[in-house]
Amino acid sequence: MNQALRLQTFQRRRQARWPWMLVAFCLISLTIKLTLVLMGPATADAWLHFWGFRPDTIMAVFHSRPYSEWLDQDIAGLFTALFMHADWLHIAGNLAYLWVFGIAVERAIGHWRFALLFLLLGGLANLFVAWRLDGTDLLVIGASGGVSAIIGVYLGLFPTRRMGLWIPLGLYLQFAKVPALLVIGSWFTLHLLYSVFGPISETVAWSAHVAGFLLGVLAALLLRLLPGTIQFASTDD
Repeated sequence: MNQALRLQTFQRRRQARWPWMLVAFCLISLTIKLTLVLMGPATADAWLHFWGFRPDTIMAVFHSRPYSEWLDQDIAGLFTALFMHADWLHIAGNLAYLWVFGIAVERAIGHWRFALLFLLLGGLANLFVAWRLDGTDLLVIGASGGVSAIIGVYLGLFPTRRMGLWIPLGLYLQFAKVPALLVIGSWFTLHLLYSVFGPISETVAWSAHVAGFLLGVLAALLLRLLPGTIQFASTDD
């Protein structure tokens, strides 16, 4: 019996090691970006406006339509915008953060919960941007809200974990284990300052980062209250 139990546990851990939902999101985003490049500037711009969203359009739906008419292409843009990016640097930064924090999160909460949190919280973060910038016709795109939500979930699930970083010391790089709370706390503080004092950077709204992160932390705390929803590895805190 003990041997069968150990084998079952081993098989579950092997299955959890492959974050296929995270890989799928990354491949979708990269494929879309490559397709937009091949389309050419004019066509790509039209597709970005179709799949992205504008705050004034989003808020007009809520202000002028009844509840039964809220579900349309304009509202869907809050979610489809998560897979659209302005340039290669934009997508590289988002996917790098998503990869670093997303692996542990998907292993802990499962593939479908990971997908739900990324899409739902990312869409809500974009909705916060639309509300905050009501009346603005600037196009908003990018996975920042969803990525920040996953970072928030990571901190809520692993508040005492340490992260390996290469720290520059003059002409040398020193590898060190730094508390995740310090790393993510510094990241959040920087984005909060940008959100309060800085403008939108082209088509990327800093407030989506802040809203997504706070929603992610809240979601992680709620998951901790539900038994059986989180699977911590033996090395997790």
